[in-house]
Amino acid sequence: MNKITIIGAGIGGLATAIALRRKGFEVEIFESTPQFTEAGSGINLALNAMQIFKHLGIAEKIEQNGHPLEAMNVRDLELDLLASSPIKELAAFYSVRAVAIHRARLHSILLGELGDTPVYLNKKLRSLSQKGEQVELVFEDGATHTATIVIGADGIRSVVREAVVPEAKSRDANQICWRGISKATLAEAFQKELNEIWGVGSRFGFVPISSDEVYWFALIRKDKRNNLSENGLSLFKNYPQVVQQILGETPEEAIICNEIWDLKPIDIWYKGNIVLLGDAAHATTPNLGQGACQAVESAYVLAECLASEQDISLAFEKYRQQRIAKAHYVVRTSWALGKMAQLEKSWAYSLRNFLMKRLPQTVADRQSKRLYALDFKLR
Repeated sequence: MNKITIIGAGIGGLATAIALRRKGFEVEIFESTPQFTEAGSGINLALNAMQIFKHLGIAEKIEQNGHPLEAMNVRDLELDLLASSPIKELAAFYSVRAVAIHRARLHSILLGELGDTPVYLNKKLRSLSQKGEQVELVFEDGATHTATIVIGADGIRSVVREAVVPEAKSRDANQICWRGISKATLAEAFQKELNEIWGVGSRFGFVPISSDEVYWFALIRKDKRNNLSENGLSLFKNYPQVVQQILGETPEEAIICNEIWDLKPIDIWYKGNIVLLGDAAHATTPNLGQGACQAVESAYVLAECLASEQDISLAFEKYRQQRIAKAHYVVRTSWALGKMAQLEKSWAYSLRNFLMKRLPQTVADRQSKRLYALDFKLR
């Protein structure tokens, strides 16, 4: 099989390139950004992603450059526990650890695993089309390129997806998210946890990503932004002192702000010699912390299918069948969780919290097992 072309050098694209190289494929990557930057955000790599990274021989490097987690908690404005997903027991079962890490450090680790794989920067894709057994790529700078297999890992606004399934629809979650890296020192109780505080129409999450860095994220309903200060974070003044400490130790110029969108689940993931991966195929809201993790799962499965099937269409269909049920489960569950997390009425906030505290722990445990279990064998 000839060289495989990947569009997008994010977590999903790089993980795919690594998995393909481990299977003996030659790979090339085209990335739209002019250069890689130290973006001020972190990422949680749950046990499902870490199982794959361990199999690919990368888990140890990630652990050395990140921070291990033992629990993921939801708390109310008084920091009382509403729900918890213990990780420690499942981590022992899978023989891996969940890790929170600076996104730029993870990106650097993955780039370092590519060997001599060419990565072409500042190559924003304009269009692509199937021409017989080849795919013709046209870039914004006027350059063209011919490929045998194209993997679209170019995110939720995927140009590749437009060629595969133009009727796909992105969905506005009506949420704005601020993210940043703080130098705050967390209390010992928070050192090995990801904590998310649910308020009324807002929430705030934080997790240590190293011994002296805390990654945080803050979400509000989009329609509340006009009533707030310029950066919107004034809404969180009624949150606990730990939140004020984290925000106070974050340079304002380093804060990132984005709207939250996902992709309405699609059943078509490939067409001809073109296939979708990660957010291009199954973009999700961040409420389960599974966006990158699902991309890593798809990366491994796609590489395995291409290695085991000579027929490209059969390989793509096998990949789709193995991944679509779990990917769609994550999208739908995360969407519903986001709605529940940001209820607007005080009475709804109180009722939700009352009910969550009384949910059996087995409910959270069952969801955790479904998320972290792999639906395929690592070979």
